[in-house]
Amino acid sequence: MPKVIENPRRESIPLDDEALSPGTERTLAIFEVLGRHREGRNISEIARDLELPVNSVFRITNTLWKRGYVDRRDADKRFVLTSRLFELAQPLIREKSLVECSLGALRRLRDETGETAQLLVPSDFKSVVLEQCVSTQAIKVTGSIGFRVPLYSCAPGKAILARLPGDELETFFETVTLKSFTEHTLATRESLEVDLARIRKRGYALDLAEGNDGIHCVGAAILDDKGYPIGGVTVIGPSFRLKRDQFAKLGAACVRAAVEIQEMLLS
Repeated sequence: MPKVIENPRRESIPLDDEALSPGTERTLAIFEVLGRHREGRNISEIARDLELPVNSVFRITNTLWKRGYVDRRDADKRFVLTSRLFELAQPLIREKSLVECSLGALRRLRDETGETAQLLVPSDFKSVVLEQCVSTQAIKVTGSIGFRVPLYSCAPGKAILARLPGDELETFFETVTLKSFTEHTLATRESLEVDLARIRKRGYALDLAEGNDGIHCVGAAILDDKGYPIGGVTVIGPSFRLKRDQFAKLGAACVRAAVEIQEMLLS
């Protein structure tokens, strides 16, 4: 069997080996390896990482490549994940794609603020970048599609946390170990809960260099028809340009974009 990463939040279900599919386990293990190595891995490296036969890795990776789940770079023959899994997993409301319903609002948010506008969704208590409209400024902040960041260290993630039901928020605190990424990270339950209360009151969240030094962002949650946070929008840029006296204006712009996306999804 290949080495696999256990999900600590997954419910433990007793299964014997006959109930498992070795081929599926190997395929998922390869996805996990490529997810941890965004620079890519070649067949030999994947086989070594998972202690699998090279022939098995060759067949699986080429099948994934043919189906569009991975790309194979010509220069070094390394496999990298594509956005195919994100396209399949993105939230759908009334059979509408969250990404498709967000594109117009993201462009307008980018044009209104001059900064990069991003769409993120929660996954295992992290924020995952699904789409972005990049700033036209000479100095800008961007992120790759699929990039993951802890919910508590970015504005859209905190906006999502602020709208979670109480039992799910409690699960978050019981599951996630808060740690500091900068001197500004809210790395205690008490400080984070105080901030979440502020976010609920004003409607938008702030990240004051809490994930990375020199980067600020403002974000708002996108809600489904039951008021559950399915994603977030954010404006992100260098702290020397996104200053405190602009936060209220940027927050209002993010809230408008989030509401626009919600209306598109629910119409």
